[in-house]
Amino acid sequence: MNAFPDSVQAEPLLRPGHTGASITERITSNVLVRRTPRSLWVAFAVAFVLVMLLFYAVGYLLLKGVGIWGIRIPVAWGFAIVNFVWWIGIGHAGTLISAILLLLVQPWRNSINRFAEAMTLFAVGCAGLFPLLHLGRPWVFYWILPLPETMTLWPQFRSPLVWDVFAVATYFTISFIFWYVGLIPDLAAMRDRASRRWVQIAYGVLAMGWTGSARHWHRYETAYLLLAGLATPLVVSVHSVVSFDFAVSMLPGWHTTIFPPYFVAGAIYSGFAMVLSLVIPVRKVYGLEDFITTRHLDNMAKVMLATGLIVAYGYAMETFIAWYGGNGFELSMMRLRMFGPYGNAYWLLILCNILIPQLLWLRYFRQKPLALFCVSIVINVGMWLERYVIIVTSLARDFLPSSWAMYYPTFWDIATLAGTVGLFIALMFVFIRLMPMISMFELKLLLPWARGGGRATEDAE
Repeated sequence: MNAFPDSVQAEPLLRPGHTGASITERITSNVLVRRTPRSLWVAFAVAFVLVMLLFYAVGYLLLKGVGIWGIRIPVAWGFAIVNFVWWIGIGHAGTLISAILLLLVQPWRNSINRFAEAMTLFAVGCAGLFPLLHLGRPWVFYWILPLPETMTLWPQFRSPLVWDVFAVATYFTISFIFWYVGLIPDLAAMRDRASRRWVQIAYGVLAMGWTGSARHWHRYETAYLLLAGLATPLVVSVHSVVSFDFAVSMLPGWHTTIFPPYFVAGAIYSGFAMVLSLVIPVRKVYGLEDFITTRHLDNMAKVMLATGLIVAYGYAMETFIAWYGGNGFELSMMRLRMFGPYGNAYWLLILCNILIPQLLWLRYFRQKPLALFCVSIVINVGMWLERYVIIVTSLARDFLPSSWAMYYPTFWDIATLAGTVGLFIALMFVFIRLMPMISMFELKLLLPWARGGGRATEDAE
């Protein structure tokens, strides 16, 4: 049975001229032989400075408390929760590309899934920092875990804030196992090609004794498929649970049933935008155009366009429900978003998330790396603004006019956000330098002998 559609065979995802041996040599050499490009060292230096800024901001936060942030009553959730939702959303593209597209037998995922999986882990790690820091006393975070009641304190299990702990922890655990299991065959290839003894030992330990035998491949494929099946519902469940933080409340603008699917679509939207924002520069710097082709960029752009249209539908439904429901508080909240003091942020997110992405209907913007990179950056900014507008506008104007107040972020809010961006980029650079950024064994499935159902030859070793 041939799992590759005719359209894929007519327009190959892997540029001709490659063999299995050349693929292995090309990808392993980026880690074992090739020096890190100077441009990446400069970018890593900038990221390292931002990481130091994060450490400084977190240290000052632990010393002084969350009062250094701009949060006040009634806006008790500010940048911290905005950033948490944003980072969790970015982590969704990796699971979608790796798990769901694997189950749907989509071969175009093979060149980008490893990169996207690593991005998922680092994004979820950055997201997890913010709820802990937002506690005010992060050293007692374990109080929200279901530990034996030795301290006469139980978390409120009916609160979606507690559900977040289980959802995010489960998502990170499954994503990490899925990523690591997928790495094992390639780690063995790195072990076999390493020239220095300590490098061989390091990759050999990580490869867990992989020999490439039929028994190993059988067990590997079974475990990989089961993990993909476990990870697939997490794409929907994790961000749905995050949306419950808002949807189960009674605040205008939050109390709506459209939030779960709307948040999931927005998460995939921002996640694919971040994948493109990272893949396009790395593809250029390392000369990976043979492996990450224009077809990959075009397919990711189409997914981004589709999810962007779902997000646009969500925006329209928010406005329609506020009008059709006839609730005065909901109408006032929508007027505040559009024409109040936060109106500039609202119309800027409409520009970034709806209007500019319509350029992706044009093939030029889907297949030209620079144009697609610019659109992806715009979408990342727009999705952050969306979370900002949703959270802040509903809190700034609650049911009691005497408690209304504006929210103004402080230097420490901005420093923490910039620091997590630097941490995310720095971790991606470490991954690129130490691990094969492209799945070698899955990339070989795109070779002619694999598409034809044949067996591996010496060229495919």
